[in-house]
Amino acid sequence: MIYKHPHPGEILKEMVFEPLDLQVTEAAERLSMSRTALSRVLNGKAGISPDLAIRLELAGASTARFWINLQANYDLWQAQQHEQPPVRALQEAAA
Repeated sequence: MIYKHPHPGEILKEMVFEPLDLQVTEAAERLSMSRTALSRVLNGKAGISPDLAIRLELAGASTARFWINLQANYDLWQAQQHEQPPVRALQEAAA
C-alpha cells in the first residue's frame, strides 16, 4: 500500500467542519474570506496560508503554528515524491 499524506484542508474538514456541521459559506464568512478560496483549501487545491492559519487560530480552531506545520509537512512530503536532481555538497570535505 502506498502512503498518501493527507492535505491540510482535508484535516481541517475532518477535525473542524464535520464535527461542527459547518458549511463552507458560513465558515468563509466567519473567517472573513471568500467561499471560493476556502473551498479550494478544503478540496486540496490550495494550501493553508499564514493568514488563514492565524484566522483559524482566532476562530478557535487550534493554533496557527499547528496549521502551518501541517502545511509545511505536506509540502515536504509532496517534494519527496519527486526524483531530485544530483546534488553535491556545498563544502568540500577537509583533506
